[in-house]
Amino acid sequence: MNVAMAGSISLLLFACTAQPLLADKPIKTEKQTIGYEIVTDKLSHPWAMVFMPDGAMLITEKNGKLRYLDAAGNLDPIPIQGLPEIRTHGQGGLLDVTLHPDFESNRYIYISYAERTGNRYGTTVMRGKLKNHTLEESEVIFRLSNKTKSRHHFGSRLVFDNQGFLFITLGDRGDGPRAQDLTDHAGSLIRLHDDGRIPQDNPFKDNSKAKPEIYSYGHRNIQGAALHPASGSLWTHEHGPQGGDEINIPEAGRNYGWPIITYGVNYVIGTKIGEGTHKVGMEQPVHTWIPSIAPSGMSFYTGEQFPQWKGNLFVGSLKFQQLVRLEIDNNKITHEERLLTDKLGRIRDVRQGPDGMLYLLTDERKGKLVKIFPKNTL
Repeated sequence: MNVAMAGSISLLLFACTAQPLLADKPIKTEKQTIGYEIVTDKLSHPWAMVFMPDGAMLITEKNGKLRYLDAAGNLDPIPIQGLPEIRTHGQGGLLDVTLHPDFESNRYIYISYAERTGNRYGTTVMRGKLKNHTLEESEVIFRLSNKTKSRHHFGSRLVFDNQGFLFITLGDRGDGPRAQDLTDHAGSLIRLHDDGRIPQDNPFKDNSKAKPEIYSYGHRNIQGAALHPASGSLWTHEHGPQGGDEINIPEAGRNYGWPIITYGVNYVIGTKIGEGTHKVGMEQPVHTWIPSIAPSGMSFYTGEQFPQWKGNLFVGSLKFQQLVRLEIDNNKITHEERLLTDKLGRIRDVRQGPDGMLYLLTDERKGKLVKIFPKNTL
C-alpha cells in the first residue's frame, strides 16, 4: 500500500459513522488518553475481522455469516454469498478470515470454520475469490483429521507470514492427549503454502509417523496469532485450563507441552494436570496468565496514532471483558496494563486499522465493532 493510499484511508475510514461516542470523558491510561465509539452494534457474535485495501472490512459471525462493512462504516445487511454450509456447534462455527498477501490481484480470501460430517465436526479452511460480494472458485485447502462430536477447542486463527506461508492454529478439540499425537492435527500449529500444499521444509514432512502439515504441537486452544513487526516471527496465545493461558513464539518441530505440562489446573476441583510446569524437551511460554483471562484476538501496534503504544502487543480478554496491553523487550513481556475493563463486553478480536486506530469486536448477541482513538487529538 503506497503512502497516498494509506493517507486517503486514514481520512476516509469510518468518517461517516453516526454512532454516538460512548466515552464522553477521556479515559486516562498509563501512557495514552483514549476514547472509543461504536462503529456498528448490529453483529451477531462476531469472531474475526480483516481490513481490505480500500479500508472496508470483512467480519465473520459465528453463525456462519460473513459480513461486509464499507470504509464509511456502513454494514451491508446482505452477507457475502457463496460460503459453505456452516453450523454453530459449541465453540465452533465461522471463525477467522484473512486475505491473501496478493489479494488486490488475485481476490483470494481464506476462512476457517467448523465443518460437519454426519454428527462429527472439525476445523476446515477454505479459500475463494471474492467477486461482487460472492465467494467464487472456492476450494478446501485443509481439513482437521479425525472429526469428533466435541463442542470444544476448534482454534482457529489464520496468518500469512512474510514468506507467504499460511499458518492455521488448531485446538485439541477438548481431548488433551491428541495434542501430543503427531499422527493427529488437533492441538497443533499448521503451516501450508497458500494453495494447501505442504512446504518441503516443514519439520515433519519426511516423518512417516507424523502429519506433514504440523509445524509445532502440544497446544491446547490457540485463539490469537500475529506476526512480530520487526522479526516477522509468529506469536500465538492459547487458553489454559483454569489458569495457565499462554503466549508462545512457536518454532518448527517444538513441543509446547499440553497436557503434560501446564500452569493451569483442573476446572472446579483445582487439582494438578499432567506432570507439572516443566519437562525436558518441552517449551516454556513467553508469558502466562493466572488466573486465566480467556484471551482471544491479538495484534501488534505499529501505527502513529498512539505513539506511546508503538511496538506493544494487544490481546482481547473474554473473561474479564478488557483489552490487555503488553510491553515487550527482546521477546520478553516486561509490563502489562488492563484497559476498558467491563466497558464494552467480551472482546473477541483486536486489530489495527489502516488509519492507525485500534478496532475491537465484542462477542455478544448484539455484537459491536468498536473504534479506539486518541482522545486528546479529536
